[in-house]
Amino acid sequence: MLYPKLKSDRLQLRQLKESDKDLIFQYRSDSITNQYQGFIPNTINDIETWISKISKEYNSIDSWAQLAIILTEDQKLIGDVGIHFIDKWQVELGVTLNKEFHKMGYAQEALRNTIEHLFTDLKKHRITASIDPDNLASIKLVESFGFRKEAHFKKSILINGKWVDDLVYALLSAEWKK
Repeated sequence: MLYPKLKSDRLQLRQLKESDKDLIFQYRSDSITNQYQGFIPNTINDIETWISKISKEYNSIDSWAQLAIILTEDQKLIGDVGIHFIDKWQVELGVTLNKEFHKMGYAQEALRNTIEHLFTDLKKHRITASIDPDNLASIKLVESFGFRKEAHFKKSILINGKWVDDLVYALLSAEWKK
């Protein structure tokens, strides 16, 4: 299946491309802003390797897809949405946004569009998000869509050489309200 091209009021979401690597490196290499991320690249080669591992086939079981978040106004790449296709019915979501565009509603707009696509177009049953308990902005973001906390795993994920807790949030298609 081909990657979708999703649109909202201010954003377009499309497949991430090799040519996006410089802009991706710009925001993903910021270790302070992305302290809760499992992937913080040190070099542009890290980004190239990461992009090469992203699934070319969209909606393929046990694969990761990455959608570039593009401002419609000037076509600038400002972040990305990761979608882990766990199985036929379930996905995990994550979003990374350039810090220059935080607190402007872009992450919420991108996720709303992605969630709607996953439930409506792809008929997914359940969407999850894995979040560090200290990442209050991400917790607030998913809760704004009706996600509920289902689990709190203690020191279960190794990120940047440190064992951290993991909260799992989930939303069922029957609970989705646009």
